[in-house]
Amino acid sequence: MTNPKSHILHRAGHWTDAQAMIALDYEARFLRRKRLQTGCGLAFFVDLAETVSVNEGDAFELTDGRLVAVQAAPEPLLAVRGDTLARLAWHVGNRHTPCQIGADHLLIRRDPVLADMLRKLGAELREIEAPFTPEGGAYGHGRTMGHDHTHHDH
Repeated sequence: MTNPKSHILHRAGHWTDAQAMIALDYEARFLRRKRLQTGCGLAFFVDLAETVSVNEGDAFELTDGRLVAVQAAPEPLLAVRGDTLARLAWHVGNRHTPCQIGADHLLIRRDPVLADMLRKLGAELREIEAPFTPEGGAYGHGRTMGHDHTHHDH
């Protein structure tokens, strides 16, 4: 028997009744063609028209109609705190580093070079394991790396 395929990605809020769940880290949620397997053993092949950033709460629709919901998997992160959080966020953004912004902290993926820089700027750092859902790009894309300046008329 072959694995079912997914050619359709439903964005969060546009589906109900998922039959399965798959936990993917930040890097794994950026995909076009890939074989995936849920924790309960359901294997399927994602074959989308273009590379997309998949968000927590989205769902893959398999060719047989089943839905597999996406969950952000815990991964190694740095929780960044400090009196000058806006300044720290500026330095993180200046390095085009994906960053999740909270009311009193930033979350970034663990990186010894960034950790050293942030400590020198007075940041308090704590290593944690948590789901990572950084801010999307300024141009409406789910990733901060690159963007195009093409204007589309709707």
